Amino acid sequence: MKKIIKISLMASIFLNGLICSAQVMSTEARVKMLARASELELKTEYKAPPGDALFHHTAGYAKIMCSAVFITGLSPEFAAENVGYFTAPYAERAKVGKPEIDYGRKSVSIKLPNGITRTAIYTGDQGCVCLPEGSESLNFKPEKVSPNLPDAATTLWPMGDVLPEEAKPSNIDMNLVRQAVDAAFDPDEALTAAFVVTYKGKIIGERYGEGVDKNTPLESWSMGKSLSATIMGILIHQGVYTLEQAAPIPQWQGKDDGRSKIRIRDIMQMSSGIYCRAPQDPDYDPSLGYPDHLYLYTGGVNSFEYAANLPQQWLPNTVGRYRNSDPVLINYLNRLGIEGKGENYLTFPQRMLFDKIGIRTMVMETDPYGNFLTQGYEFASARDWSRLGNLYLQDGIWNDERILPEGFTKFVSTLADSWVADGRPIYGGLFWINGDGGFPIPKDAYMMLGAGGQSVTIIPSHDLVIVRLGHYKGQKAGDQALNKAYSLLMEAIPEKKN
Repeated sequence: MKKIIKISLMASIFLNGLICSAQVMSTEARVKMLARASELELKTEYKAPPGDALFHHTAGYAKIMCSAVFITGLSPEFAAENVGYFTAPYAERAKVGKPEIDYGRKSVSIKLPNGITRTAIYTGDQGCVCLPEGSESLNFKPEKVSPNLPDAATTLWPMGDVLPEEAKPSNIDMNLVRQAVDAAFDPDEALTAAFVVTYKGKIIGERYGEGVDKNTPLESWSMGKSLSATIMGILIHQGVYTLEQAAPIPQWQGKDDGRSKIRIRDIMQMSSGIYCRAPQDPDYDPSLGYPDHLYLYTGGVNSFEYAANLPQQWLPNTVGRYRNSDPVLINYLNRLGIEGKGENYLTFPQRMLFDKIGIRTMVMETDPYGNFLTQGYEFASARDWSRLGNLYLQDGIWNDERILPEGFTKFVSTLADSWVADGRPIYGGLFWINGDGGFPIPKDAYMMLGAGGQSVTIIPSHDLVIVRLGHYKGQKAGDQALNKAYSLLMEAIPEKKN
């Protein structure tokens, strides 16, 4: 048996930079999980991503600052102190120069101690992209993405932003709902930026932080993985793919390539077995170099090519690990499928999803090659995330149109076998699941979760969708505040009758 790296028991497990107090493992369970993974591990040579960690952190910092200033509209001072620690750790920011904001060019440049400068530029509808070192241009032409929707200011919710005057449901304690909304913002250190609660698709609670409103696109991080899953769901509904088929990744089609047996289902369930080291790995060893999980954000490379060329660590559907390789590969398949239909990849999400459910603020960022990095680089308003959550609450149907295939919402909200085998009943199909009852909400709840305390929580048994977005620095207090809000909402809103 291979050596098991000992790690201390933490109060919680890190999930893409997000501390989830719900996911606590005993020392015995963790040791058992690692032993199982070691026994199943293939004899695979690992090679860490090239480059220095600070070099990559600075690329992330430039991108984070660019997005915060030119997409969300934050001041540089507030952004540097409060947002985006995941690819730009707070402590590392003090090691490099002050971000230089060029408002004319719409770019952010940061100089490293060795004199190298990392620069991120605002592209428009593809958000901000950090340029590769030595490059002054992108390897793709940005596209204009214009919503084909009526004026939100004069259109009723959910296709617009006008909330109709109507009586609140008599079975809901609205006083407790108001308390829940306030609890999500308490204390101030939670830095909650937006909180929206819908019941049966109607907004029953809503509040925003200073400088934020219903139209403000905010950092969302790994909630975007569920967005990537949604695009895949649309392609499955259109007959392009099936969950059970072997993933047609071109780089895997060589003779005797074990990766050719990895199904789309396996990738969706973070069970591909691809060797992509992540800080969230229970046996993560930082001495092995900069992790691939972060490099897929900061490397300035073709992220699809990089992920597709990673080797196997385990056979598919045997071990569950939260790694960016898998949502990146789903995005790769999405691009292959969309372009295989002769359609425009960069505009497809707006035309085939967002226009259909009233989303106007979503910005899906890319790598320098125009590949969506929606494993975490995307921005949207709380109302727009609520719309996406309600699409799932409604079983993938909107305005009597089926957008996601039958059974898809059940698939994403069902526990993945490999994660259950690992003793972690918490993950489905690019959605988190409250399978261990760690959150103070029913076990049927499933969630889009993102670093820094971002969440979309879908609770079918209560007809609820709860959206919480916040500034990254408030993560710990924000998680505690959200749990208080959850508890109050469970008290306020009864379980629906079958």
